[in-house]
Amino acid sequence: MARRSGGGRQAPAPERPAPKRPRRSGARRVFWGFYKFVVVLSALIVGGYVGITLWVRPPAQTQVTPPSQTGQSQQGTGTGTGTEEDENALIRRDYVYNILLAATDKEGYRTDTMMVLNYDVPNQKIGVISVPRDTLVHRESGNPKLVYGSGGVEQRVEDISNLLGVPIDYYVKVDINGFIALVDYLNGVDFYVPCDMNYDDPIQGLSIHYKEGMQHLTGQQAMEVCRFRKNNPDQNGHSTGYSDVGRTQTQQNMLKALAKKVISWDSLTKVNGFVKIFNDYVDTDLALNDMLYFASKAISLDPEGVEMFTLEGDGEATYRGVRYCYALDPQSTLDAVNRLINPYQRDLTLEELDILQP
Repeated sequence: MARRSGGGRQAPAPERPAPKRPRRSGARRVFWGFYKFVVVLSALIVGGYVGITLWVRPPAQTQVTPPSQTGQSQQGTGTGTGTEEDENALIRRDYVYNILLAATDKEGYRTDTMMVLNYDVPNQKIGVISVPRDTLVHRESGNPKLVYGSGGVEQRVEDISNLLGVPIDYYVKVDINGFIALVDYLNGVDFYVPCDMNYDDPIQGLSIHYKEGMQHLTGQQAMEVCRFRKNNPDQNGHSTGYSDVGRTQTQQNMLKALAKKVISWDSLTKVNGFVKIFNDYVDTDLALNDMLYFASKAISLDPEGVEMFTLEGDGEATYRGVRYCYALDPQSTLDAVNRLINPYQRDLTLEELDILQP
């Protein structure tokens, strides 16, 4: 607007013919069109973020008391139901969640990879405990190994909750094909293969051949490395490799490598692909609101700060005639639970876990 001076109005300037605006080249039109798109998109993102922070609320915490804790104060939603006089009450810490991460085998119905992830939102800490698939669990009948039995992932949630004496609030189960699709969508992953791998199993359709060292793996290759446990026997019948515990540690390291790559990816154009993979291959009881809450809180997490531990034990145990069961070491398990996934205000005791010894 023209500025007024001395209270009088300036005389209008004589009209001049409007100068001709130079025509933009095709490249410049594309640039300005893209620029406007980015500005609008940025405004939508900011507005959406503000809306999410106002709308998204913390998920509920499980209130079910595991059978091993019957007779004690019931778990609450953060503040608990114990009284100040009851020093042994199990009172949950606010905004501390346990989530079961599970992956199925090739057939798609056995959850042969199981990890309990604890997310302490206020302190931005994550602890992960891997539970070997052949771990002994209390059952009235049938195969006593954790991976077997009816009930699907929901039954595994109950089994592990009773075993470790902690509530599990939610689960996320991914199909093995979803794992392959995710790695391929990330254009592969750089990963240190922990040993020479030479294993063929025509029944499972596996042909695993890799040299120890850093390698760039496709989705199929990453799946094969994660499934490897031992090499084919040599002429003397000896086989090298590692146990199920070693395989679990490889899976943990792979999970860290993928998490680092996902978090470091800042391309908004990839979001739709992640959503499609999630819809096609992931089964979870987390609501959309819950996922948005965790995503908004975890965006600044450092994957290197995640502490992981595989439960220790004896993989040669026999129970009720079933061989090669994995019997957990009670004290080591208790220490790991209290250090990494205990959501309560006090430490648990061995009596509050349900560790089966053959």
